[in-house]
Amino acid sequence: MDTKRRLAALAAGAVGVVFGDIGTSPLYTMKEVLGTHGMTVTPESVMGVLSLVFWSLMIVVSIKYVTFVMRADNKGEGGIMALMALAQRSVGSSARARWLLAVIGIFGAALFYGDGVITPAISVLGAVEGLEIAAPALSNYVVPICLVIMLLLFALQRHGSAKVGAMFAPIMAVWFVVVAVLGARQIVQHPSVLWAINPVYAVRFIVAHELQAFIALGGVVLALTGAEALYADMGHFGKKPIRLAWFFFVLPALLINYFGQGALLIMNPKAIDSPFYLLVPDALLYPMIGLATAAAVIASQAVISGAFSMTREAISLGYAPRMRVVHTSREMSGQIFVPWINGLLLVLVLAAVVGFKSSENLGAAYGIAVTGTMTMTTLLALVVARRQWKWNWFAVVVGGIFLLTIDLAFFGANALKIAHGGWFPLVLGVVVFVMMTTWRRGRELVVREIKQSGLALEPFIDNIHEHPPLRVPGTAVFLTANLDAVPHALLHNLKHNKVLHERNVLLTVEVLETPVADPEERIDIRSLNGEFYCLSLRFGFAEDPNIPLALNRCSREGLPFEMMDTTFFLSRENIVADVRRPGMALWRDKLFAFMARNAMPATAFFQIPGNRLIELGAQVEI
Repeated sequence: MDTKRRLAALAAGAVGVVFGDIGTSPLYTMKEVLGTHGMTVTPESVMGVLSLVFWSLMIVVSIKYVTFVMRADNKGEGGIMALMALAQRSVGSSARARWLLAVIGIFGAALFYGDGVITPAISVLGAVEGLEIAAPALSNYVVPICLVIMLLLFALQRHGSAKVGAMFAPIMAVWFVVVAVLGARQIVQHPSVLWAINPVYAVRFIVAHELQAFIALGGVVLALTGAEALYADMGHFGKKPIRLAWFFFVLPALLINYFGQGALLIMNPKAIDSPFYLLVPDALLYPMIGLATAAAVIASQAVISGAFSMTREAISLGYAPRMRVVHTSREMSGQIFVPWINGLLLVLVLAAVVGFKSSENLGAAYGIAVTGTMTMTTLLALVVARRQWKWNWFAVVVGGIFLLTIDLAFFGANALKIAHGGWFPLVLGVVVFVMMTTWRRGRELVVREIKQSGLALEPFIDNIHEHPPLRVPGTAVFLTANLDAVPHALLHNLKHNKVLHERNVLLTVEVLETPVADPEERIDIRSLNGEFYCLSLRFGFAEDPNIPLALNRCSREGLPFEMMDTTFFLSRENIVADVRRPGMALWRDKLFAFMARNAMPATAFFQIPGNRLIELGAQVEI
């Protein structure tokens, strides 16, 4: 019984957080498809668009994401970064394959951040624009109201998705019930609209309108917004609660509302100005605007939570600088808050609202980010299906052609809108992609430089044994990226202080391509001569690397630590860009040096107590 209650609670929480984005798409989808592109609203075109929306939701969301992609969970974690790590692990040590998968994953992740900026802006604008129907005189206040709502939304994030979800779940439950009731009222008056379930209507629409139908796909994709967030937020709630909520509550409510809008448009083509709000009886229009605004605020929560999860994964996998990560739940490790990302998203969202001013303008920008990430997700999931799940080539090729044809059709339709706003998420995506690849490559160059300039460890220990320096009581822990070389901090300590601790531990931290490290792989200890030890601590990419806590566990492995008798030594690298050295372009070297200076200190990230730490500077040229 407790398990069923927990499942029900998680499903309810998922309704509050995960489905807000896709749940508010009826606010603007039909208007964008049939209104913005100047298409004549006829019964045939309405039925064709409804058929496209229905089958897009069934194929892309229900089959691809909820059934197929969500199966590719990396020990419970979702999102394109977790999927990339899973795909890389499945191809083994092939450097070229891992590099190609990394490029696909990073570009998809970069576009997801663009989605994280546009989703809050378009969702809230689409809801507040209901004021233009209820009271046209208030239309000048739409943008200021949106800006205030955004400030409040991002201020709430520090309380965590669990509390936010508990607060939002009842509102979203009411929202889905209400939109279903509004749609059902129109379907009852025109039940023949349900024939649009037949895919023949979609085919006829495409054949009859050709290029215009292809352009209309750029609007149909708005019905799918939030599908990637279902996968990205899987670590917050789990796949089963998300699937239950989707198939038994969210999907039926959305379909009923879309078909209700279609029925209204068939009976009154002029309703295309705002088909969603014209479903609402006049007496309930203002309460509906308030409910829609609340639902739109919640819609933003899905991609914001997904952005937090993706950022932590990117940090752990070495694609982003260290940042402060705050845990907001004692029960669910995946529920986190990243202050720096929260602030950056807020600034960019406010800029998008002020710059685009309406959901219609933002509609042109929206699809590029969503469809680009969808395409990258499909490619990575197909690799996992072949290499991890051992699907035969025929199934992978046929499934891949089917899914990629749909993804690329949506992407191509949105690519036509690049000049009209589609450039915005692309620019954001390219900036994030450059920063992530620069950080990854820069760290590789730093590690390479440290390895090349380091002294071999074992000859050094032999020399220490032959010419022993003064030894002082206690344990010294030297953080290093290379266990085969002498850490710079150890050399500096010996050179300047002329002493060596009684016991010396060379410590490296490894992040695995799984969310959580298995107990048997967490700790690896290698004993050397003269009370020297090489210690590897391994963490999953969804874990917080707490070094003091991990060292306490080493006593079970025969290497006990007394924290009050242990001193940590760390070399703080000062990165210097040198045009004479082979590596990255000079501007990328300087970008990496800037990011390194502003990254969270390794000591704070690894939770090393400041009163047990000695930092020694080291200049590294790249």
